[in-house]
Amino acid sequence: MKTQAKLLATVGLLGLSILAACGGGGDKPPPNTGGSKTSSGGTPPEQVSKEAENKFNAAIDAFLGHDKANDWDNAVCQDVAKRFEAAASEQKGGKFPEASFNAGLAYQRCGMDKEAKAKFEKTLADDGNFHHARAQLALYKYKADQNEDGVISELQQAVLDAKFQNVPALVNLAMFQMQRDAAQGGQGCKDDMECAKQNLQRALAIDDSYMPAFNQLALYYFQQAKTRAGAIKSSQKGSRGRQIATNAAMAKRADHQQLELAALVCSQAIRKNPSYAPIHNTAGLIQNELGQVNSAVAEFASAAKLDPKFFEAQMNYAAVNLSFRGFEQAAGAYKKALEMRPNDYDAHLGLALALRGLINDSNYDAQVAAVQAELDTCKKLDGNRPDAYFNEGILTQEYKAKAGGGKDKTIAALTAAKGIYQQFIEKAAGKPEYDGAVKSARGNGTDKDRGRIGDIDDTIQFLSMEVKADPKDAPKEPPKEAPKP
Repeated sequence: MKTQAKLLATVGLLGLSILAACGGGGDKPPPNTGGSKTSSGGTPPEQVSKEAENKFNAAIDAFLGHDKANDWDNAVCQDVAKRFEAAASEQKGGKFPEASFNAGLAYQRCGMDKEAKAKFEKTLADDGNFHHARAQLALYKYKADQNEDGVISELQQAVLDAKFQNVPALVNLAMFQMQRDAAQGGQGCKDDMECAKQNLQRALAIDDSYMPAFNQLALYYFQQAKTRAGAIKSSQKGSRGRQIATNAAMAKRADHQQLELAALVCSQAIRKNPSYAPIHNTAGLIQNELGQVNSAVAEFASAAKLDPKFFEAQMNYAAVNLSFRGFEQAAGAYKKALEMRPNDYDAHLGLALALRGLINDSNYDAQVAAVQAELDTCKKLDGNRPDAYFNEGILTQEYKAKAGGGKDKTIAALTAAKGIYQQFIEKAAGKPEYDGAVKSARGNGTDKDRGRIGDIDDTIQFLSMEVKADPKDAPKEPPKEAPKP
């Protein structure tokens, strides 16, 4: 029967990101994750009506066609979901777990999480053994409570229910184990990282064309490389945050051997499927860490071209261009990223830095104002983050104080810059990732290095000096001529 071969053919990941590398829209489905009722849950083929089967298969074809065309939008997502719902309605009692699950995936492609979650909940309610739905609901629960232990436990249960045959669940489990990176082991593995590698190997043994597994394995080696070199501290292991866009101290370079392994995994994966955007993004991260900046730019550009909605690819393309003063390209990419996520702090901060690099005599006032507007937005989004304050201090010291208007205005701007740097130092207290920027702001406490604040004090003192004329330097009156007789 045709239905069983296609059941669950559209299983995908939720698209959670780690190390700014995953994501990029819906992941491409594996060719077949169907199975028996015992291993996968679902409707036995003989219980599927002919009409339900026909509508289900037509919905599958539509789903895969839109995945191939990458033309998902809200209208398309709703249309495909309705097709699966129509197939379910042909079943007695409306219970067709496979159709409900795939309807959820269709909604998920457009970020319609409320609708997707409702479909996954119906799937599990109709069939408590449906581990694919259990895994998806575990991811949604994590989005709500950020409980790593909880999501790992739920995903482990889904993997066990599937008898280790649920490839997406194995990959997601590995992702969260890498994120937690704790000394908690399992059967045949001593800690999270070893367990993560084991689960990725299991996933690839089942389906060696499943690109998210390749992508996560490359990230595994990438994370190992940075950890071994001390570039990731124990308190930062598995962090999903992006690197800070300030002048903070440069991190140690990652372990070269592990980076080469990560690059090899990317190379193999790209040969298998060059159109999978996330693997190009991960390859870009690795090439950048290896110091191959041009290759990194090319990989990030490929990822963004393959998936124009891939936020992390735009951010990474912008950041690398910013690093070698490609301000115009960086600004363009940050603006595209902000179209996707208007309230992203790092995108506004990066755009501020790119716009600052484009300041010139012809656009001085307007460009300075534009930079300030982006920094103000950052402070509104998260007033406790130090980044915007450090960069506002630079803007005020280096640009506003030099805008002209006389000595008094210059001193006022420098005084304001000093206050902003002090705010930055207060907010950066206890956060070692800002140590480099803090040192830049206040120096190392010696007369030779008093930092930006010391430079400001010296400049204000110089401008405030009142030069008085020395009496001995006053011009002398010429001697009066004696009166003539």
